[in-house]
Amino acid sequence: MNQHRHHQSSYDSTPITAIATAPGRGGIGVVRISGKDLTPVIDALFADVFADGSKATQLKPRHATYLPFTQADGSVIDQGIVLYFKGPHSYTGEDVLELQGHGGPVVMQMLLTRCLEAGKEAGLRLAQPGEFTQRAFLNDKLDLAQAEAVSDLIEASTEAAAKSASQSLSGVFSKVIHTLIEKVVHLRMLVEATLDFPEEEIDFLEKSDARGQLSAIQAALQAVFQQAAQGALLREGLNIVLAGQPNVGKSSLLNALAGDDVAIVTPIAGTTRDKVTETIHIEGIPLNIIDTAGIRHDDDEHHEDEQRSSIDAVERIGIERTWAEVSKADVILHLLDAGRGPTRADDAIVARFPDGVPVIRIWNKIDLSGHHASVDQMDDATHVYLSAQDHIGIDLLRKELLRIAGWQQTGESLYLARERHLIALKQANEHLEFAAAYAAQNDQSLDLFAEELRLTQDRLNSITGEFTSDDLLGVIFSRFCIGK
Repeated sequence: MNQHRHHQSSYDSTPITAIATAPGRGGIGVVRISGKDLTPVIDALFADVFADGSKATQLKPRHATYLPFTQADGSVIDQGIVLYFKGPHSYTGEDVLELQGHGGPVVMQMLLTRCLEAGKEAGLRLAQPGEFTQRAFLNDKLDLAQAEAVSDLIEASTEAAAKSASQSLSGVFSKVIHTLIEKVVHLRMLVEATLDFPEEEIDFLEKSDARGQLSAIQAALQAVFQQAAQGALLREGLNIVLAGQPNVGKSSLLNALAGDDVAIVTPIAGTTRDKVTETIHIEGIPLNIIDTAGIRHDDDEHHEDEQRSSIDAVERIGIERTWAEVSKADVILHLLDAGRGPTRADDAIVARFPDGVPVIRIWNKIDLSGHHASVDQMDDATHVYLSAQDHIGIDLLRKELLRIAGWQQTGESLYLARERHLIALKQANEHLEFAAAYAAQNDQSLDLFAEELRLTQDRLNSITGEFTSDDLLGVIFSRFCIGK
């Protein structure tokens, strides 16, 4: 497999090291080292431990060895397990050394410092985020979609997302893409061969059933896109903004929606008003709910003095930040009191809703107003009547959120896809549509037909990383955690 060889010119092959476990205290902490040849690093690191001769030969590849980890002066930092993987039989495809010690931040830092010191002559340096996985990609241990799945598996927030990331990591997504590419290549070869022999062009499209092959490729691409879009939803989740006046039951609604799930509260620093995002899960899909609690307007209250005005000035900054979040929402939940109806303040909130974002008007407290639980599709928005406190109509809202998200339980194993993959699939589909238009012109536009197939192949190749620009690689791997 030489598909990535074009990257090797930009491949910095100096040995790298990093703490591979999460920060904080733990039973085990791991320092990882990777390089073309780690013999000099191992010799320096275990000079006081092994007998004379090359220390690397004392470590049996893929076997655990219990050893003391020592400073240069021989004093012991920790006792732990050493695992040595001889390239190319390793995660990165290079020699890899893992030192597994006790997982305290101070011990790990001391061990990392000692590794850097021992590997100084060999040029050992700290790894960049995602650099171990980047080397796995560059050494053909993983393709790009699989490499991205490593990061997605670590970041998965639901069991469904973790399963889908695991599917992608095991190569299921890549295999589907490669099958598509093979079909495109087969048709492309037929068309280009005909171009080389003009006398064969007569009725080529009919004889080879090129249009039928093209239709089959388009249908297969659509099926892949549907599954990838579902997988992307598991990865990204749905950004939902919860708007409404105080005391309309926002907390009750959150708890009712969450069901047995524990809401994860992530305060993100703002001004005097923090933006709070709570993540809940419905059928494995993360819903990131941004609470706009406490939005007030200048005409809600009279300012009593200059101090009140100065506080409001700072508060206003926080409210503006909240509205900035509203503009990025996938859906807005506008919570109202079913017994009271909309107020002037509610009208002011509605006036600021961005165009094009779906709005669900939730009429809460139907247990007091006498309404029945229902969903009404109106021109301005979807209206849902429910009681958050009594858990009446909550399932109706859940179904409505899943419908807006475009979620369909296919029963098939999904693969976790990224926005980048969906864009590539959409672009590939556009090129196939152009190809179909040229195919409709019979044999007059075979050269253009062939070119659109080449562009389709190019877009699909970008998903797995064949012929991908170095700039894109830099963006993808810089978002990984350090040590992976």
